[in-house]
Amino acid sequence: METIPRESEVLTKIYQEVEQRFTGVDDLAHGWEHVSRVYHLALYIAGQEGANQFIVGMAALMHDLGRAVPQNSTLHHADLSAKLATELLRTYQVPQDIQEAILHAIIAHSFSRNVEPRTLEARVVRDADRLDGLGASGIIRWAVTGTIRRDAQTRTYHPTDPFAEQHIPDDHRYMLDHFYSKLLKLSDAMSTKTGNELSQRRTAFMRTFLNELREELDL
Repeated sequence: METIPRESEVLTKIYQEVEQRFTGVDDLAHGWEHVSRVYHLALYIAGQEGANQFIVGMAALMHDLGRAVPQNSTLHHADLSAKLATELLRTYQVPQDIQEAILHAIIAHSFSRNVEPRTLEARVVRDADRLDGLGASGIIRWAVTGTIRRDAQTRTYHPTDPFAEQHIPDDHRYMLDHFYSKLLKLSDAMSTKTGNELSQRRTAFMRTFLNELREELDL
């Protein structure tokens, strides 16, 4: 489903606006690179699934907008993103029903917010966001996020059980445990056929990475 000319113009302007807002954001895991990847993934999935590309594109561009402002708000980042997106949507006079669809997709993308997506467009955006947590991109983001969130007690992996075969995964203490507490489960949460197909390949790559690490640690 193609966007109409005015929608294409608005999408271009929002793309430029969001990219500008992320200038200087010091979070490689949730910055503009992530947003850009999710945007292109979402549009690809939308094309395969027959979703409205304007709604998908707008929501994907603004899904993490709340991360582009100083984190002094008590709002969840998805709610803050929706709040900021509302201001932009009004500026460009996006029709109310389209606004609501975009805002729902923004809120529903979040893993921790746990809002069930009720539209195809929201499912597409959520799948695209979760796909960026998988594969080679996901491994980069895992390493970056683990480094940012570490403290003096954080270790890369459990000293005697690196692959969480005997202990309950604790990704606050052991970075590698994040694969078992979240990342390897993302594939099961895909809600579009295209997202599921892409996630299988990316998850297989992550398992290859873990298998290589196992061999290196066994030497």
